[in-house]
Amino acid sequence: MIKLDSKIPPGPLAEKWTKYRSTVKLVNPANKRHLEIVVIGSGLAGASAAASLAELGYKVKMFCFQDSPRRAHSIAAQGGINAAKNYQNDGDSTYRLFYDTIKGGDFRSREANVYRLAEVSASIIDQCVAQGVPFAHEYGGTLDNRSFGGVQVSRTFYARGQTGQQLLLGAYSALSRQIGKKQVQMYNRHEMLEVVMIDGKARGIIARDLVTGKLERHFGHAVVLATGGYGNVFFLSTNAMGCNVTANWKAYKKGAAFGNPCFTQIHPTCIPVSGDYQSKLTLMSESLRNDGRIWVPMKEGDKRKPTDIPENERDYYLERRYPAFGNLVPRDVASRAAKQACDEGKGVGPSGLAVYLDFRDAIARLGQNVIAARYGNLFEMYEKITGEDPYKTPMRIYPAVHYTMGGLWVDYNLMTTVHGLYALGECNFSDHGANRLGASALMQGLADGYYVIPYTIGDYLSGEIMTKAIPTDHPAFAEAENSVKERIEKLLSIKGNQSVDDLHKRLGKVMWEYCGMARNEEGLKKAKKMVQEIREDFWKDVKVPGGAFEFNQELEKAARVADFLELGELMIDDALNRKESCGGHFREESATDKGEAKRDDANFAYVSAWEYQGENQPAKLNKEPLVFEEIHLAERNYE
Repeated sequence: MIKLDSKIPPGPLAEKWTKYRSTVKLVNPANKRHLEIVVIGSGLAGASAAASLAELGYKVKMFCFQDSPRRAHSIAAQGGINAAKNYQNDGDSTYRLFYDTIKGGDFRSREANVYRLAEVSASIIDQCVAQGVPFAHEYGGTLDNRSFGGVQVSRTFYARGQTGQQLLLGAYSALSRQIGKKQVQMYNRHEMLEVVMIDGKARGIIARDLVTGKLERHFGHAVVLATGGYGNVFFLSTNAMGCNVTANWKAYKKGAAFGNPCFTQIHPTCIPVSGDYQSKLTLMSESLRNDGRIWVPMKEGDKRKPTDIPENERDYYLERRYPAFGNLVPRDVASRAAKQACDEGKGVGPSGLAVYLDFRDAIARLGQNVIAARYGNLFEMYEKITGEDPYKTPMRIYPAVHYTMGGLWVDYNLMTTVHGLYALGECNFSDHGANRLGASALMQGLADGYYVIPYTIGDYLSGEIMTKAIPTDHPAFAEAENSVKERIEKLLSIKGNQSVDDLHKRLGKVMWEYCGMARNEEGLKKAKKMVQEIREDFWKDVKVPGGAFEFNQELEKAARVADFLELGELMIDDALNRKESCGGHFREESATDKGEAKRDDANFAYVSAWEYQGENQPAKLNKEPLVFEEIHLAERNYE
């Protein structure tokens, strides 16, 4: 039986984190040397956490399934990282960043966590500058900023269109220093396949060496998950193809509540789907919406070249519908507006499922050299993929799955409902509510890793200093390893006729069609039955070639898709339960007269925290009420 306790410190919102840091229990340096922490995932959250914890003196074991921590999916983030530095003197502040984030998430996130995020954001920039991250600079020498959706200030720091890569290299340099000092033991090409529980606490993991197939047991006084989001449940997404839910799902099955699983972010500026055999989608950074204007033809079915359509026959629909924010409305609003335009028959391109992102006016105003300096690598990437020159003709974009706001439920300490098991970054639910504002993912990942977990994990480990390292021949490790072996053997024994990718595509199409940009009760109920049928087909007829003790990527994918099939059903259950529209969760039955998301604060101002009840048993819904002391609940309005 899960008991949700958010452990939010008492006192005024602006003083909670300061008071917490001053009163939290500590572990002295001599004791830290004897405490071991397992960190899963080497993206911004994982790399920064491992580096910071090792710097404090803890012994850290770190795991990633890539061949190097540098290849974590954080590297793909393009546009920037938010921080309330107010360099532009345009009215930004910690409180404004906090408010924009709460409002952008449609009032479905926890106030205390979001305020802490805004509070530490400025320190992240100083840390990254000290590491040598090459942020863009103004002529006068100060760091440059640009705007992102959902805000009216410039607070996004950036390094051209490769901010995630540069931030990850900074975190990786800090991590590498600790690896060199033997404070971090690095395990590349290893995937976590089970959490080991002893006396109700997370005490380690079972990992598979992806090169040899060998199963390994690893002890930790605490386990930290930083494994990203689960957007690949839709098959086509902007995520790297290896991104998965397995670590979170194993934790969920060991008692960690899953928070808000139906909250999925659809990003409005992606290169449209080009064919049935496409394996992933490519994101065009939201930063492009600073200078690019989004439009469709006024006439339905207009197949003329965009350069042949005169100005008075273009519908700049975001500027028309949302004059205060224009092209910089939040992602969920921009995505739904693009879908509506295409549904009206105004979509462009071969499929009719695209809108234009046009830089004609910006180039005329600023010059091509300025646009190239700001977005050159993004323009190059677009041209390589599409064969079209965006300096001469508008980009074609369409919404696609990008980020998942849902994840493991965590308290203020970032601990799940399993003692000793933490979740950082995108794999937890805590900061973004029902919609993430652009450039906030990198902010959260680094905030959790550099500034939050080093304090909060000490509070737990202060009670573990008398716990000696538990030998991995303990029965709990053997039992966990056997369960992994049995699952692998079962996958290999089916010897069916359908490939893993084919079954994954079937799942993705169902999820996108019925639990994507728009959802309704009839469609969700239909989708649940369809997912159950696909899951049944998977366990009867999946074909997994090769063996267990070798490099076997089909086996890796099969295990991950098996978890996606179970997750998909939970996402649908959560979407069915939440009979309101909020942020990225748009229930067609709950819309305003203007077609915007209509919340129901009286009945749904809570976090849904789902509890595993056993194989083939319906999950149990627990609710964490969201209490707003500083923010006045209001209808989101970007007009």
